[in-house]
Amino acid sequence: MAKPNYSFEKRQRELAKQKKKAEKEAEKALRKRANAGAPDAPPADADLLENTDPGDPAPTG
Repeated sequence: MAKPNYSFEKRQRELAKQKKKAEKEAEKALRKRANAGAPDAPPADADLLENTDPGDPAPTG
C-alpha cells in the first residue's frame, strides 16, 4: 500500500486558500469601485420618476 503524500495535500490546501483570498479581494475591489460613484450619481430613471404625476397613465419624454 502506498503511503499518503501529506506535502501534496498541504500544498493543494494552500493553493485553494490563496485562490479564495484573491477572488475575495477582487470582489472587494469591484464593490469599492462600484460604490465610489454611487452616492453622487442619481439613478438613471430619477428624472422620469420626478416628472411623473401619479394620475398620468405613462411618462412623456
